[in-house]
Amino acid sequence: MMKDSDVQARAARIKLFLMDCDGVLTDARIWVLENGEDQKAFNTRDGLGLELLHRAGLRSGVISGRVSSALTRRAETLGMSYVRQGCEDKQQAFAEIVADAGVTNAEVAFAGDDLTDIPLMLQSGLGIAVADAVVETREHAHYITEARGGHGAVREAIELILKSQGRWDDLIQRYLKKEH
Repeated sequence: MMKDSDVQARAARIKLFLMDCDGVLTDARIWVLENGEDQKAFNTRDGLGLELLHRAGLRSGVISGRVSSALTRRAETLGMSYVRQGCEDKQQAFAEIVADAGVTNAEVAFAGDDLTDIPLMLQSGLGIAVADAVVETREHAHYITEARGGHGAVREAIELILKSQGRWDDLIQRYLKKEH
């Protein structure tokens, strides 16, 4: 892991925040229902973080190896720009999104939790591992969250990015105004 000043310098350049779903937006558990659908739990604080990220003019997306209607609904509700599911080749999906977004790899943050996420973290300007990521993923991260996946790790990463860009305070002002 890097020094705080190096991490903040990387975070200051971010224009696109990409992440894995299971283990990052969720706690990695999947409930398989009798009808074959799966069910996931998402953290509302991560949701507000993504809304703040979008208000700051940054975009977000998910690259997942699995396909989930729950993720489709959640991503749509949050206004994510990119949702790639069922990806056997996450690196190809990453390259396509980066090209479509018109950003460089240095302007991308990627948050992951498992081995399949390491190549995307290594290509990103800011590779983020959630606190409960596997050892190898944490070893290849520029930043490791204090929060576990599905428990505010995405929000923590977004706060790092927005604070490093000097945008956080302005974005949260509407919540701090006292009514008389």
